[in-house]
Amino acid sequence: MKVTGRCHCGELAFNAIVDPEKTMICHCTDCQVLSATAFRTVVVSEIDGVQFTKGKPKEYVKVAQSGNHRAQGFCEHCGTGIYASAIGDEPKVYNLRVGAIDQRNELVPKRQIWSRSAQHWLADIGQLPAAEKSPK
Repeated sequence: MKVTGRCHCGELAFNAIVDPEKTMICHCTDCQVLSATAFRTVVVSEIDGVQFTKGKPKEYVKVAQSGNHRAQGFCEHCGTGIYASAIGDEPKVYNLRVGAIDQRNELVPKRQIWSRSAQHWLADIGQLPAAEKSPK
């Protein structure tokens, strides 16, 4: 599937080829902190399937719980997270942040990982009162 995306401020824009069947939710504590929320939703790109059409992402390299070094790509202006990938120049796949993709409504998660770290209240979120927009 071809997708387009951007950061919040518009300084970064990209095109990508992704496999919608590889859309997932990650509940690991790193994803919770890096996304500043309860989980992160990602879709996996094809190998070298991401092309930046505007701007260049800044990267922060972190050591994952697995011990692997992972580049976290984001907009240096607004901070929007765009991807995680292996480091180095070899061909790679990108775990793209679904929220930065224009076609996000078409990317339905197919699985969850690191569920042992999931916030306990997520199971009850459907029971919370909902409003179509923020009250004034």
